[in-house]
Amino acid sequence: MDVIQKQDENCYCYVQNRTMHLQYLWSTIQIKVNSRERFQFEPISEKNNCRNSETVFEFVACAVQILWKPETCTETFLSIKQYGEDICFKIQPFKIEPYVVRVKREMLDGKLLFLFVAGIFLFHFANSLSRSAKFFYLSGVILGVLALLVFVLLTLKRFIPRHSTFWILMSGSWMVSLYFIYCFKENIQWLWSEHKIYLLGYFLAVGITSFAISYQHGPLTTELSITLFTWTLQLTAFVLIYFGVTIPQVAYAVIAVSLCSKGLCYPLGAACHIARKMKHHFKSKKLVFKYLTEEEYREQGESETIRALEELRSFCRSPDFPSWIAVSKLQAPHRFAAFVLGSPHVSAAETKAHDEQYGIGSFFLEEQLFETRAQFEQDEPADSVHEEDEENENEMHSQIPFPYATELL
Repeated sequence: MDVIQKQDENCYCYVQNRTMHLQYLWSTIQIKVNSRERFQFEPISEKNNCRNSETVFEFVACAVQILWKPETCTETFLSIKQYGEDICFKIQPFKIEPYVVRVKREMLDGKLLFLFVAGIFLFHFANSLSRSAKFFYLSGVILGVLALLVFVLLTLKRFIPRHSTFWILMSGSWMVSLYFIYCFKENIQWLWSEHKIYLLGYFLAVGITSFAISYQHGPLTTELSITLFTWTLQLTAFVLIYFGVTIPQVAYAVIAVSLCSKGLCYPLGAACHIARKMKHHFKSKKLVFKYLTEEEYREQGESETIRALEELRSFCRSPDFPSWIAVSKLQAPHRFAAFVLGSPHVSAAETKAHDEQYGIGSFFLEEQLFETRAQFEQDEPADSVHEEDEENENEMHSQIPFPYATELL
């Protein structure tokens, strides 16, 4: 929470802490400079000679700092990672007016955490996302907005006869696109505050055009294209993971673990499948009972009866069946022979007698109905005083209008 107030030209440097702590994994230093008058904010690189750059990214960053001269402003912000390089910048006011430099440590930077989580998610779901049509259109829009030259070159690929020419142009387009992305990242707050309308117009126009071209092209269909798109997404995920933490060693470890997890997915999948099979084999099976409806009970009874009768006929026709012994013990051998030859096991007279006794309107059904009603009427006054039981029972006898009530009760 340091606050510095000056009114003349000064240079400021933030010297990085070389001792690494995991608690600062997503921590950044936020620097805010504001004044009532306009001033020029100019980053200064300690490596004035770009030939001493160790990597391509350092060379590009150095070249951008030399070529890119931001416009003057009255307020600017700077975000510094905890374990990066030492950062120096110069503030040059145009008038003798005080300006204020505020320094604050943000323990959890939401942008870094978002980049890290997005990188992990993108790497592990790259295969499924590369086959999604919606994600393909979204990727086309993002590529068109951030790397317009690359998107245009991919669109015009069919008109380029030689592959060598295409890859040379693609390399140059990516270098130019990375340059503009770096410049946009370094000056996004100034662009948003000073040229918000033009920035929104660019996003809207290029986004709609990119979506239209991607929709016209259609999603990827060949396995080679899908595989290349998957590798591109995984490489992008590594970049997001690297820029999503402040400690490079942690980023390298996470990338290595992610690669190993991808390589071990097949053995782990096979082991899980074998474990599930073994568990299912040794696990005792629980019996599941299903209750039948009345209609299912009737249908099952009829089908099982028919099946059992057919089995009985088949057994009686077999040579192992002692037919003479069975015939000698039967009262109606002719009826048994007719059953074995396919006749019904009950006669028409027996069926009629069964319906009269147990069918609808039969004496047995009325008897069951009256017994149920009488039992209900007997249990109803059970909660009242025991002395009135006989009186209530006699009243219920007199109220039943059926002819068999007296006998049943």
